[in-house]
Amino acid sequence: MAKNNLYLPYEIIFKEVEESLHTEVGNNFFELIYIVSGTGVQTINDNRLVYKPGDLFLVTPHDSHSLQIKTPTTIFLLRFTDIYIKNGPFTSNSLYKLEYILQHAHHQPGCILKRVTDKNLVHPVIEAIRHEYQNPTLYNTELIQLLINTLIVIIARNISEYLPENINKQSDGKAHTILEYIQTNIYEPEKLSVSIMSEKFGISETYLGRYFKKQANETLQDYISKYRIKLVENRLLYSDLRVGEIANELGFNDESHLNKIFKKHHGTTPSAFRKSTSIN
Repeated sequence: MAKNNLYLPYEIIFKEVEESLHTEVGNNFFELIYIVSGTGVQTINDNRLVYKPGDLFLVTPHDSHSLQIKTPTTIFLLRFTDIYIKNGPFTSNSLYKLEYILQHAHHQPGCILKRVTDKNLVHPVIEAIRHEYQNPTLYNTELIQLLINTLIVIIARNISEYLPENINKQSDGKAHTILEYIQTNIYEPEKLSVSIMSEKFGISETYLGRYFKKQANETLQDYISKYRIKLVENRLLYSDLRVGEIANELGFNDESHLNKIFKKHHGTTPSAFRKSTSIN
């Protein structure tokens, strides 16, 4: 399937979908998909989950994505580019972090709204966009952009919970670059060894650990381990992958290794965690 480009800063679409909808890897835009009504199955990369009204998905340029329709589905679709973000009202400090968060959202399948208050906030914002979009009047363009910016900030706030709490705008650029490298290569543990990373970033093996802990207030290995476990949690909650498949995807030696590491963090096995937190 041919890749698509977006030539405007953003595009808004409200439509009913009765046949499968597909998005290919390599488009030059982000897609925000909100399920207004209907049910079916979302597949993002290798993760499948049932969708329902009120779910909000972010598809990055790194993702392949599809919706398989079970009952007629109405969606709100917002496409926006990096250019829209760069030309937005965001400060220089928040802009870097916002771009960083959005670019790494492809590791987080499923509905991106983790906060109950944000789920309650998103629906009226989208309804306001629909009203302004379908009833153009004075200053409606400016108002739509303010509402779009609100949605983007809500997305960033929910996704940012996967970032270490102490990496912030005061941290230097190299710390963010190291984080970007870790998240990009989280599926390939061999690339996350201290020796490989010290060579990659021109920092001695001894100093790399001290530098990261100073910036993030946790050790490099602790961050990698916690981040992988957060991804495991996400797969358990929002995909139908078996535990062994999750272990293979995220670079654990085998299912037994994943069980051991997961139990160390949660005091329970991945299967028990999935059963106790089932959202289906």
